[in-house]
Amino acid sequence: MKVYCVQYSGHAGRWIYDGIGAAWDKLGYEIYRGDSNEPETTTFMFFPSDSDTLSEDYHIMCTADMINCDLALTAVQNAKKAFLFVQPTQFPDPWGQHPNFRNILDTKWITELNKLDNVVYWTFADVTEEYYHLWEKPIHTIPLAFDNLNYKPNINSKFQQFDISFVGGWANNGFDEKRKIIIEIFSKFKDSGLNCGFFVNKNLTHQQECDLLANSKLTLNIHDAYQRTLGLDTNERTFKSLGLNGGLVSDTVGQLGRLFPNIKTSLDANEIVKVTRDLLALPAKELQDIKNKNKHDVLTNHCYTNRIEELLKI
Repeated sequence: MKVYCVQYSGHAGRWIYDGIGAAWDKLGYEIYRGDSNEPETTTFMFFPSDSDTLSEDYHIMCTADMINCDLALTAVQNAKKAFLFVQPTQFPDPWGQHPNFRNILDTKWITELNKLDNVVYWTFADVTEEYYHLWEKPIHTIPLAFDNLNYKPNINSKFQQFDISFVGGWANNGFDEKRKIIIEIFSKFKDSGLNCGFFVNKNLTHQQECDLLANSKLTLNIHDAYQRTLGLDTNERTFKSLGLNGGLVSDTVGQLGRLFPNIKTSLDANEIVKVTRDLLALPAKELQDIKNKNKHDVLTNHCYTNRIEELLKI
């Protein structure tokens, strides 16, 4: 069966949907990829439109805000299943004041989607119903995952020198809150004497990032302010770090703690450094056993193939 799966050319969406697309392919589906970053022609490039295609069995997987014209709605109506990622229709302040955090789809199209029996709504976050009040069907929590199909690490002695590593960006979500959090945590590591491989907005290649995370002794995760406060979602770095390395030190976020209760976390930068030191002080075999257990858990239960299988069961 064919799956029309959206593709992004940049930012976090690229890596997430690359993993999702690869998972569909691994499960034996024929993938058709569009590009949501193209101009107004996006919908016409991405969705099936000719009568022969519309009469075939196919799935659609994309964000709900792409269903913003008659052609897109027709494609969804004719799909066997349409797996639509939905945004909250309201969200706590101050974040709810910015379109990055809430639905931008006109209520006209939401009303039409709510009528369809073949639509499955999903989101990465744990669902708080009041935030999604316009969506009239159940919204399923499908967290982010590890892309084990595209991340293939190599042994690299250059990266084995690092006690702990981090790869990311400033990730301005509209309020630029993460920069302050990153700087605070990095400043504590700077004075720690640990050998830190921290790369922010350094344009590492996909393979360099993969090798860095896999070869470092430990990996560091840092979340945005809204994630720390609300605790509803964790970032893809959680799964990437555990899948490639197994040794993760992170700030505290609710969903991360619920998915991986054995990972030690803190919102105190000094405590994050202490947790790092404590793990590095363990006998080598004990630390490696912890890392191997975490990697096995992710590779068994938290890859994008697992997530697609979850969606298909709905």
